[in-house]
Amino acid sequence: MWKGEYERCGKRELAGKEYVYMWADGVHFGVRLEDASQCILVVIGANAEGKKELLAMVDSYRESADSGKELLLDLKQRGLTVDPKLAVGDGALRFWKALPQVFGTTQTQRCWVHKTANVLNKLPKSQQAKAKAALHEIWMAESRVAADQAFDHFLMTYEPKYPKAAECLAKDRHPLLTFYDFPAEHWTHIRTSNPIESTFATVRLRTAKTRGCVSRAT
Repeated sequence: MWKGEYERCGKRELAGKEYVYMWADGVHFGVRLEDASQCILVVIGANAEGKKELLAMVDSYRESADSGKELLLDLKQRGLTVDPKLAVGDGALRFWKALPQVFGTTQTQRCWVHKTANVLNKLPKSQQAKAKAALHEIWMAESRVAADQAFDHFLMTYEPKYPKAAECLAKDRHPLLTFYDFPAEHWTHIRTSNPIESTFATVRLRTAKTRGCVSRAT
């Protein structure tokens, strides 16, 4: 029964649908036969009323631009002809390379949770707590001006001794701050890919408990 429901969900028509926001992430469940790059690529959309819908959930690889493009083209072929205003997700997904080829006007927002983890991984543990607080000052700033100031402060503080951490942050400056172009009441929802993380948290919990009994298909 679940297999049929999954297949119907993946084929349902999207004609006439419009989504203001779209979140994408590669979700790992740790099931057997999974390699480090293999994941379930999930896309969730939110319409103008704020209602979220699961748009796609397919077996994929984080490094595969082709699979990301196939997924986006499938959304379009199913009837999603209006470009979402904003797509949110981890910058490591090759999905982003394909996005402008399919939805040319959609802006991008890098997930601050993923970016924070990536930056902290390039710092010694003794520096991580202070750096995390400094990163928090950027994406929790009340305006883009204040965020830019906090951004510059972080770079000036860490670039001399930790250039890799500073470069990791600096290279995505624009897509990290795109959310400031949207209504302030939406910022908490569009700064991260949390809508996907929170949705699949209980699924992860179940697969962790039954890891040896679950295949990728199930």
